[in-house]
Amino acid sequence: MKNIPTLYEWAGDMPTFENLFAKFYTKVLKDDLLGEVFKNMSPDHVKHVAHFVAEVFGGDKLYTTEDGGSHAHMIGKHIGKMLTEEKRQRWVHLLLQTADEVGLKSDPEFRSAFVGYIEWGTRLAVINSTLTDNPMHTNEPMPKWGWGETGGPYLSDKN
Repeated sequence: MKNIPTLYEWAGDMPTFENLFAKFYTKVLKDDLLGEVFKNMSPDHVKHVAHFVAEVFGGDKLYTTEDGGSHAHMIGKHIGKMLTEEKRQRWVHLLLQTADEVGLKSDPEFRSAFVGYIEWGTRLAVINSTLTDNPMHTNEPMPKWGWGETGGPYLSDKN
């Protein structure tokens, strides 16, 4: 059996993710709908999101080791933000537009997995943004996203 690359390996490397999210958040800050939501983001926000997504896609565990993050920590960033479906859709649209602009791999298999994760993650963000308390326990695992395996992001032989 052939060694199947992770989504992270297929996409490129950490500079690929850092470049994608740096250019993306430049757009977000200028956006009429999203700019207000992100205007006070920390200077490390872009790096943390790049590390988080890269780790979820099978890259080095920089978010959990260097950034001191966890899935519960990322969920916590959305608590009380009162995000709307309109904002979620704009966020997704800008990210996919940026992915095209920076030359992120565009083969159907990769993009399907990428969009699947973005849809899943942003829908969780909207749900959690209406809460006042974080529903995640700190010991819950980071999600792992692959090429479309059944079982979702937590039920994987790779955990």
